[in-house]
Amino acid sequence: MVMSHVPVMAREVMDILPLRPGATAVDGTLGLAGHGKMMCERIAPGGLFVGLDWDDEMLAEAQSRLGDVEGVEVRLFRTDYRSLRSKLDLACSEAGRVPEADAVLLDLGLNNAQIEDGDRGISFRQEGDLDMRMDRSKGEPASAVLNRISPIELEKALWNFGDERWAKRIAQVVVDRRKNHPLRTTEDLVDCVLAAVPAAKRDKRIHPATRTFQAIRILVNGELDELDEALADAGRCLAPGGVMVILSYHSGEDRAAKTAIKELVKGGGFEAIYKKPLRPQADEIAVNGKARSAIMRAVRRI
Repeated sequence: MVMSHVPVMAREVMDILPLRPGATAVDGTLGLAGHGKMMCERIAPGGLFVGLDWDDEMLAEAQSRLGDVEGVEVRLFRTDYRSLRSKLDLACSEAGRVPEADAVLLDLGLNNAQIEDGDRGISFRQEGDLDMRMDRSKGEPASAVLNRISPIELEKALWNFGDERWAKRIAQVVVDRRKNHPLRTTEDLVDCVLAAVPAAKRDKRIHPATRTFQAIRILVNGELDELDEALADAGRCLAPGGVMVILSYHSGEDRAAKTAIKELVKGGGFEAIYKKPLRPQADEIAVNGKARSAIMRAVRRI
Protein backbone atom coordinates (compact mmCIF):
# COMPACT_ATOMS: atom_id res chain seq x y z
CA MET A 1 0.00 0.00 0.00
CA VAL A 2 1.27 3.46 -0.94
CA MET A 3 1.15 5.57 2.21
CA SER A 4 0.05 9.16 1.82
CA HIS A 5 -0.84 11.94 4.20
CA VAL A 6 -1.32 15.68 3.82
CA PRO A 7 -0.08 17.54 6.92
CA VAL A 8 -2.79 19.70 8.45
CA MET A 9 -2.38 23.49 8.85
CA ALA A 10 1.24 23.21 7.75
CA ARG A 11 1.53 26.92 6.91
CA GLU A 12 0.28 28.01 10.31
CA VAL A 13 2.42 25.47 12.16
CA MET A 14 5.63 26.41 10.34
CA ASP A 15 4.93 30.14 10.72
CA ILE A 16 4.69 30.00 14.52
CA LEU A 17 7.33 27.41 15.41
CA PRO A 18 10.77 29.06 15.93
CA LEU A 19 12.59 26.78 13.51
CA ARG A 20 16.09 27.92 12.56
CA PRO A 21 19.42 26.28 11.70
CA GLY A 22 20.83 24.49 14.73
CA ALA A 23 17.55 24.33 16.66
CA THR A 24 16.18 21.32 18.52
CA ALA A 25 12.73 20.29 17.31
CA VAL A 26 10.38 17.54 18.49
CA ASP A 27 7.43 15.97 16.68
CA GLY A 28 5.68 13.92 19.33
CA THR A 29 3.21 12.40 16.86
CA LEU A 30 5.45 11.76 13.87
CA GLY A 31 3.22 9.64 11.63
CA LEU A 32 4.48 9.81 8.05
CA ALA A 33 6.66 12.84 8.86
CA GLY A 34 4.66 15.34 6.83
CA HIS A 35 5.24 18.10 9.36
CA GLY A 36 8.46 16.47 10.53
CA LYS A 37 10.23 16.75 7.19
CA MET A 38 9.41 20.45 6.95
CA MET A 39 10.71 20.93 10.48
CA CYS A 40 13.97 19.16 9.59
CA GLU A 41 14.48 21.29 6.50
CA ARG A 42 14.20 24.44 8.60
CA ILE A 43 16.62 23.41 11.36
CA ALA A 44 19.38 22.38 8.93
CA PRO A 45 22.27 22.63 9.16
CA GLY A 46 23.20 21.64 12.67
CA GLY A 47 19.76 20.88 14.04
CA LEU A 48 18.50 17.98 16.14
CA PHE A 49 15.15 16.42 15.31
CA VAL A 50 13.41 14.05 17.72
CA GLY A 51 10.43 12.07 16.44
CA LEU A 52 8.04 9.85 18.42
CA ASP A 53 5.37 7.46 17.20
CA TRP A 54 3.81 4.38 18.76
CA ASP A 55 3.30 2.63 15.42
CA ASP A 56 6.23 0.57 14.04
CA GLU A 57 4.99 0.80 10.45
CA MET A 58 4.62 4.58 10.55
CA LEU A 59 8.02 4.97 12.20
CA ALA A 60 9.78 2.92 9.52
CA GLU A 61 8.17 4.94 6.75
CA ALA A 62 9.04 8.21 8.50
CA GLN A 63 12.66 7.10 8.83
CA SER A 64 12.81 6.57 5.08
CA ARG A 65 11.23 9.95 4.30
CA LEU A 66 13.57 11.85 6.61
CA GLY A 67 16.66 10.13 5.26
CA ASP A 68 17.27 12.62 2.47
CA VAL A 69 17.38 15.69 4.73
CA GLU A 70 21.05 16.58 5.15
CA GLY A 71 22.69 18.39 8.04
CA VAL A 72 20.25 17.26 10.75
CA GLU A 73 20.68 14.66 13.48
CA VAL A 74 17.53 12.56 13.57
CA ARG A 75 16.52 10.46 16.58
CA LEU A 76 13.34 8.40 16.31
CA PHE A 77 11.64 6.44 19.09
CA ARG A 78 8.75 3.96 19.12
CA THR A 79 6.66 5.42 21.91
CA ASP A 80 3.97 8.06 22.32
CA TYR A 81 4.24 11.68 23.39
CA ARG A 82 3.72 10.81 27.06
CA SER A 83 7.38 9.78 26.98
CA LEU A 84 8.49 12.99 25.28
CA ARG A 85 10.54 14.30 28.18
CA SER A 86 12.58 11.13 28.69
CA LYS A 87 13.23 10.64 24.96
CA LEU A 88 14.24 14.28 24.51
CA ASP A 89 16.66 13.93 27.43
CA LEU A 90 18.15 10.79 25.86
CA ALA A 91 18.47 12.30 22.38
CA CYS A 92 20.03 15.51 23.68
CA SER A 93 22.44 13.56 25.88
CA GLU A 94 23.61 11.52 22.89
CA ALA A 95 23.99 14.71 20.83
CA GLY A 96 25.73 16.66 23.59
CA ARG A 97 22.95 19.23 23.87
CA VAL A 98 20.99 20.90 26.64
CA PRO A 99 17.79 18.83 27.08
CA GLU A 100 15.38 21.51 25.89
CA ALA A 101 13.33 21.91 22.72
CA ASP A 102 12.97 25.07 20.66
CA ALA A 103 9.88 23.66 18.96
CA VAL A 104 7.39 20.95 19.89
CA LEU A 105 4.54 19.76 17.69
CA LEU A 106 1.76 17.46 18.84
CA ASP A 107 -0.71 16.62 16.05
CA LEU A 108 -3.29 14.48 17.80
CA GLY A 109 -5.07 13.34 14.63
CA LEU A 110 -4.72 10.16 12.61
CA ASN A 111 -2.97 10.07 9.28
CA ASN A 112 -4.55 8.82 6.08
CA ALA A 113 -2.41 5.69 5.97
CA GLN A 114 -3.81 4.51 9.29
CA ILE A 115 -7.38 5.34 8.33
CA GLU A 116 -7.19 3.64 4.94
CA ASP A 117 -5.52 0.46 6.20
CA GLY A 118 -8.31 -2.09 6.44
CA ASP A 119 -6.20 -4.33 8.70
CA ARG A 120 -6.39 -1.70 11.44
CA GLY A 121 -10.18 -1.48 11.50
CA ILE A 122 -10.10 2.22 12.28
CA SER A 123 -12.42 3.41 9.51
CA PHE A 124 -16.03 2.42 8.91
CA ARG A 125 -15.29 2.85 5.19
CA GLN A 126 -12.76 -0.01 5.13
CA GLU A 127 -13.91 -3.58 5.71
CA GLY A 128 -11.59 -5.45 8.08
CA ASP A 129 -11.06 -6.80 11.55
CA LEU A 130 -12.07 -4.55 14.45
CA ASP A 131 -8.61 -3.83 15.87
CA MET A 132 -8.10 -0.03 16.11
CA ARG A 133 -4.89 -0.26 18.17
CA MET A 134 -2.14 2.21 17.32
CA ASP A 135 0.43 -0.14 18.85
CA ARG A 136 -0.69 -3.61 17.84
CA SER A 137 1.95 -5.28 19.99
CA LYS A 138 -0.04 -4.71 23.18
CA GLY A 139 -3.50 -4.15 24.57
CA GLU A 140 -6.89 -5.45 23.46
CA PRO A 141 -8.31 -5.01 19.97
CA ALA A 142 -11.60 -3.16 19.68
CA SER A 143 -13.49 -6.40 19.07
CA ALA A 144 -12.44 -7.79 22.46
CA VAL A 145 -13.39 -4.55 24.20
CA LEU A 146 -16.80 -4.36 22.51
CA ASN A 147 -17.60 -7.98 23.31
CA ARG A 148 -17.00 -7.62 27.06
CA ILE A 149 -17.71 -4.00 28.02
CA SER A 150 -20.87 -3.26 30.01
CA PRO A 151 -23.66 -1.28 28.30
CA ILE A 152 -23.22 1.57 30.78
CA GLU A 153 -19.46 1.78 30.14
CA LEU A 154 -20.00 1.67 26.39
CA GLU A 155 -22.66 4.36 26.51
CA LYS A 156 -20.35 6.57 28.56
CA ALA A 157 -17.50 6.10 26.09
CA LEU A 158 -19.68 6.89 23.08
CA TRP A 159 -20.96 10.05 24.74
CA ASN A 160 -17.68 11.29 26.24
CA PHE A 161 -15.35 10.42 23.37
CA GLY A 162 -17.68 10.79 20.39
CA ASP A 163 -20.37 13.27 21.46
CA GLU A 164 -22.78 10.61 20.20
CA ARG A 165 -26.36 11.52 21.17
CA TRP A 166 -27.57 8.01 20.29
CA ALA A 167 -25.02 6.48 22.68
CA LYS A 168 -27.51 4.61 24.86
CA ARG A 169 -29.33 3.03 21.94
CA ILE A 170 -26.11 2.05 20.12
CA ALA A 171 -24.69 0.51 23.29
CA GLN A 172 -27.83 -1.56 23.76
CA VAL A 173 -27.80 -2.84 20.18
CA VAL A 174 -24.13 -3.85 20.52
CA VAL A 175 -24.83 -5.75 23.74
CA ASP A 176 -27.93 -7.46 22.30
CA ARG A 177 -26.21 -8.55 19.09
CA ARG A 178 -23.01 -9.83 20.65
CA LYS A 179 -24.97 -12.46 22.61
CA ASN A 180 -25.45 -14.48 19.43
CA HIS A 181 -22.90 -12.92 17.10
CA PRO A 182 -19.76 -11.46 18.71
CA LEU A 183 -18.51 -8.38 16.90
CA ARG A 184 -15.44 -9.12 14.78
CA THR A 185 -15.37 -6.75 11.81
CA THR A 186 -15.87 -3.09 11.02
CA GLU A 187 -19.02 -4.07 9.16
CA ASP A 188 -20.43 -5.66 12.34
CA LEU A 189 -20.06 -2.36 14.21
CA VAL A 190 -21.47 -0.29 11.34
CA ASP A 191 -24.52 -2.57 11.23
CA CYS A 192 -25.09 -2.00 14.95
CA VAL A 193 -25.03 1.77 14.50
CA LEU A 194 -27.37 1.69 11.50
CA ALA A 195 -29.78 -0.51 13.42
CA ALA A 196 -29.71 1.88 16.40
CA VAL A 197 -30.02 5.26 14.70
CA PRO A 198 -33.31 5.90 12.84
CA ALA A 199 -32.72 6.90 9.22
CA ALA A 200 -34.81 10.04 9.59
CA LYS A 201 -32.70 11.22 12.56
CA ARG A 202 -29.25 10.73 11.03
CA ASP A 203 -26.87 13.65 10.53
CA LYS A 204 -26.79 14.27 6.78
CA ARG A 205 -23.26 15.77 6.93
CA ILE A 206 -21.42 12.68 8.20
CA HIS A 207 -21.79 8.91 8.17
CA PRO A 208 -23.86 7.67 11.14
CA ALA A 209 -20.94 5.52 12.37
CA THR A 210 -18.37 8.34 12.40
CA ARG A 211 -18.69 9.27 16.07
CA THR A 212 -18.94 5.67 17.24
CA PHE A 213 -15.72 4.64 15.47
CA GLN A 214 -13.95 7.71 16.85
CA ALA A 215 -15.11 6.96 20.39
CA ILE A 216 -14.12 3.28 20.31
CA ARG A 217 -10.68 4.11 18.86
CA ILE A 218 -10.06 6.62 21.65
CA LEU A 219 -11.22 4.11 24.25
CA VAL A 220 -9.05 1.27 22.90
CA ASN A 221 -5.90 3.42 22.76
CA GLY A 222 -6.50 5.42 25.94
CA GLU A 223 -5.95 8.56 23.88
CA LEU A 224 -7.45 10.92 26.45
CA ASP A 225 -5.94 9.26 29.53
CA GLU A 226 -4.23 12.05 31.49
CA LEU A 227 -3.86 13.92 28.19
CA ASP A 228 -3.85 17.40 29.70
CA GLU A 229 -1.03 16.44 32.10
CA ALA A 230 0.98 14.90 29.25
CA LEU A 231 0.60 18.03 27.11
CA ALA A 232 1.60 20.32 29.97
CA ASP A 233 4.66 18.14 30.68
CA ALA A 234 5.65 18.40 27.01
CA GLY A 235 5.38 22.18 27.25
CA ARG A 236 7.78 22.24 30.19
CA CYS A 237 10.44 20.75 27.90
CA LEU A 238 10.60 24.01 25.94
CA ALA A 239 13.67 26.24 25.99
CA PRO A 240 13.14 29.96 26.67
CA GLY A 241 11.47 31.37 23.58
CA GLY A 242 10.40 27.88 22.51
CA VAL A 243 6.92 27.18 21.18
CA MET A 244 4.62 24.16 21.44
CA VAL A 245 1.81 23.71 18.91
CA ILE A 246 -1.10 21.34 19.56
CA LEU A 247 -3.46 20.25 16.79
CA SER A 248 -6.65 18.59 18.02
CA TYR A 249 -9.67 17.29 16.17
CA HIS A 250 -12.52 16.84 18.61
CA SER A 251 -13.84 18.42 21.78
CA GLY A 252 -12.13 16.03 24.22
CA GLU A 253 -8.68 16.67 22.76
CA ASP A 254 -9.21 20.41 22.57
CA ARG A 255 -10.39 20.59 26.18
CA ALA A 256 -7.18 18.84 27.22
CA ALA A 257 -5.05 21.21 25.11
CA LYS A 258 -6.81 24.26 26.55
CA THR A 259 -6.41 22.94 30.10
CA ALA A 260 -2.70 22.18 29.58
CA ILE A 261 -1.94 25.66 28.25
CA LYS A 262 -3.94 27.26 31.06
CA GLU A 263 -1.94 25.24 33.59
CA LEU A 264 1.37 26.29 32.05
CA VAL A 265 0.41 29.98 31.98
CA LYS A 266 -0.90 29.86 35.53
CA GLY A 267 2.37 28.35 36.74
CA GLY A 268 4.33 31.27 35.28
CA GLY A 269 6.91 31.54 32.52
CA PHE A 270 4.52 30.75 29.66
CA GLU A 271 2.11 32.68 27.47
CA ALA A 272 -0.73 31.51 25.25
CA ILE A 273 -0.02 32.73 21.72
CA TYR A 274 -3.63 32.91 20.53
CA LYS A 275 -6.63 34.19 22.46
CA LYS A 276 -8.83 32.02 20.29
CA PRO A 277 -7.61 28.84 18.57
CA LEU A 278 -6.83 28.92 14.87
CA ARG A 279 -8.86 26.97 12.31
CA PRO A 280 -7.81 25.84 8.84
CA GLN A 281 -8.41 28.21 5.94
CA ALA A 282 -11.10 27.50 3.36
CA ASP A 283 -8.54 26.81 0.62
CA GLU A 284 -6.95 24.06 2.71
CA ILE A 285 -10.29 22.45 3.53
CA ALA A 286 -11.17 22.47 -0.17
CA VAL A 287 -8.21 20.21 -0.99
CA ASN A 288 -8.01 18.28 2.29
CA GLY A 289 -11.43 17.67 3.80
CA LYS A 290 -9.91 15.89 6.81
CA ALA A 291 -8.55 19.25 7.97
CA ARG A 292 -12.07 20.55 8.53
CA SER A 293 -12.24 19.73 12.23
CA ALA A 294 -8.69 20.81 13.13
CA ILE A 295 -8.14 23.18 16.06
CA MET A 296 -4.71 24.74 16.63
CA ARG A 297 -3.47 26.12 19.94
CA ALA A 298 0.05 27.25 20.81
CA VAL A 299 2.03 28.26 23.89
CA ARG A 300 5.42 29.97 24.26
CA ARG A 301 7.96 29.76 27.06
CA ILE A 302 9.04 33.26 28.06
